[in-house]
Amino acid sequence: MSRLDRRALFSTGAAAALLAATGASLSNRPRRGGTLRFAVPRDGGDLLGQMARSAVYDQLTEVAPDGVLRGELATGWRSDDRAREWQVDLQSGVTFHDGTEMTAEDVVTSLEAHAGRGRLKWEGLRDIRLSAEGGVTIALDQANPHLPYRLAEAGLVVAPGGAVDVPLARMSGTGLYQMERAQDERHFRARRVGQHYKDGLAGWFDALEFIVIPDAGVRAEALRDGYVDIAALPRSEELLKRGGFLYHPSAEDMMLAATSQVAKPARVSTRAPFDDHRIAERWWML
Repeated sequence: MSRLDRRALFSTGAAAALLAATGASLSNRPRRGGTLRFAVPRDGGDLLGQMARSAVYDQLTEVAPDGVLRGELATGWRSDDRAREWQVDLQSGVTFHDGTEMTAEDVVTSLEAHAGRGRLKWEGLRDIRLSAEGGVTIALDQANPHLPYRLAEAGLVVAPGGAVDVPLARMSGTGLYQMERAQDERHFRARRVGQHYKDGLAGWFDALEFIVIPDAGVRAEALRDGYVDIAALPRSEELLKRGGFLYHPSAEDMMLAATSQVAKPARVSTRAPFDDHRIAERWWML
């Protein structure tokens, strides 16, 4: 069994060790504050939607920047001796942004919705149901000892009643950021919730603003002139010559550029582009 109590983690001081494991030095520890302004393309595989949903919703598990699997809405998991039936324990007292309490039924219907859309690429998925302990049971026809890692795959969010594919303006999740206004393929704004079970571990920006700018040259200009803090970009010779910017994953293999006021963990997840689309909750302002 694997368990994680985030409140206990923070209260015992272990959170400091966790932050140190991500590479944050004493002088460069994450701190709350600022608004992240992010320019994204229109033809980037719905990057706006992916980034926004990762900020608003939570998943059952996540792979942290240091590469370690941790619980998110799941507090623990265990399987039978054949790794075919998994029991997942859930956070209690977690509410969606609309004020309703998250239940195991929401988790079941969300996973079923993802399965119906072909997102659960698990061989032999047989059944997803409520468990007798108040959690969720996932039954498989074939052994899968890596199922907790598979639950961390980007996009497997939990939504009220399993409504995982609503327009951005209707999103209500359990994540660190609550949507304020949004329009698909145009823009997204959200604000940090007051209290969250990840307090002290993630969610450093006070607010988020994502805007679609179709032209890469215009995105680079917006970053250069200080209108945005991060821009999704191909390699930009102009920015490289100018200097003073942060490049991810590198200057040679550029996917985005950021101002020097943006900080990121020394180790960044490579499971999916843009740090599993979790930049909004993992990165911070200096």
